[in-house]
Amino acid sequence: MKISRIWEMPNSNTFDVVAIHNIIYKYLKPEHLSIDPFANKSRIAKITNDLNPEFDCDYNMDALDFLKQFESESIDFVLYDPPYSLRQVSECYKSVGVEVTMETTQSSWRSNHIDQIARIIKPNGIVMCFGWNSLGIGKVRGFEMVEILLVAHGGSHNDTIITVEKKVQGKLF
Repeated sequence: MKISRIWEMPNSNTFDVVAIHNIIYKYLKPEHLSIDPFANKSRIAKITNDLNPEFDCDYNMDALDFLKQFESESIDFVLYDPPYSLRQVSECYKSVGVEVTMETTQSSWRSNHIDQIARIIKPNGIVMCFGWNSLGIGKVRGFEMVEILLVAHGGSHNDTIITVEKKVQGKLF
């Protein structure tokens, strides 16, 4: 597994950070069926979704509902860039007039997404997770870590941590 660190200015649009853009295209190939459940303004993935209807995505629905619509082992590549904290999840839901429930403010909110991503990704498929931790999808769901990129932003900004994982044939333990 490769681990590297780079410094770049922060950007609210994660994929506009040059190092992040570069690592995505290191792994994303034109033939991949790729999805992004939290696309915002990004059009990198072939199929995009964002809860906010102001963004011109293929879908404007809750990310979990978006992920559930795909068949098992049907996707080659997933960009998973959700709100990084439960507070941010709450703010995102409220900003578009969607009710914030107990489910959207608990850690199971992320786990439910991860379970669906593990279900829909093909063997040897790639999942890239973006956030403030390096948990990724995990060995227990049958993934091996390929690369971690730490993007330091300086000052009081948290690093953006990118994990790149590949789905292996069976669970690793």
